[in-house]
Amino acid sequence: MHACGHDCHTAVLMAAVEVLAAHRNQIRGTIKLLFQPAEENLPGGEIGGARRMIAEGAFADPKPDAVFGLHVISALPTGAIGYRPGRSMASSDEFRIIVSGRQTHAAFPWGGVDPIVVAAQIVSALQSIESRQVDVTEPSVLTVATIHGGNRANIIPDQVLMSGTLRTMSEDRRSFMKQRVDEIATTIAAGMEARAKVDWMPNGYPVVVNDPDLTARMAPSLARLATRLVLLPPVMASEDFSYFAQAAPGMFFYVGITPPDQNPAHAPVNHSPLFKVDEAGLVTGLRSLLHVVADYTNSGPI
Repeated sequence: MHACGHDCHTAVLMAAVEVLAAHRNQIRGTIKLLFQPAEENLPGGEIGGARRMIAEGAFADPKPDAVFGLHVISALPTGAIGYRPGRSMASSDEFRIIVSGRQTHAAFPWGGVDPIVVAAQIVSALQSIESRQVDVTEPSVLTVATIHGGNRANIIPDQVLMSGTLRTMSEDRRSFMKQRVDEIATTIAAGMEARAKVDWMPNGYPVVVNDPDLTARMAPSLARLATRLVLLPPVMASEDFSYFAQAAPGMFFYVGITPPDQNPAHAPVNHSPLFKVDEAGLVTGLRSLLHVVADYTNSGPI
């Protein structure tokens, strides 16, 4: 189960294709529809999604003048639309840390080097980057999400594997925190007679930046059809729409899908196994795409 809403996005875009094709003669300009595979990466660090689409020519012949994207979100009620100009979603980078020690029996820990203790020290120290080494008025999040090591209660293993993600709101913060993760992990391990190797996966996402001028121009189009247009704070979730928005001025927004009888503040979030979509919100998503296309191209009502 991938409870995020990508089936919703495909359904909305398919419906938009049908409407736009039926009104082809009324549309000024050329419309590209981006059906995007592997948005949340492929196994083994392989590049997919927007980055691969651009590399394979999705923005060529002709190059778009603007690009729009949407995502369903349970934090908003059905009929509402949320957006933010400028930096709106965080970058995302996945890392893996391999801590290598020396295996020994648990009865004789001095006979080896315990990578589990080293890994614990590294996890604690990594949290000091955000709490003590950067200006907290600019958000960033460093998460160690998995730790795997050992297979018996009476054996100290020789290796521990950790993985996690880094999310930031600027490229300066992104590069600084990557550097500090590398330095902290390797120096702590060396100081405890172990070794640590940090690998950053090559398929990270940059920050999503909504073009301020384009967003200001198109916000009235969304306000016209939404039951409520909400100016959202930056969110630390990530989206590889960022690559599209680097290639052309972009605007990414959110469509509410929590039913009217439920408080969005208590609704299960995207990626929760309890995530649930009010399909009435898909109509709002469809109308939003049609309105921004019609207004941006000066095509009139579609």
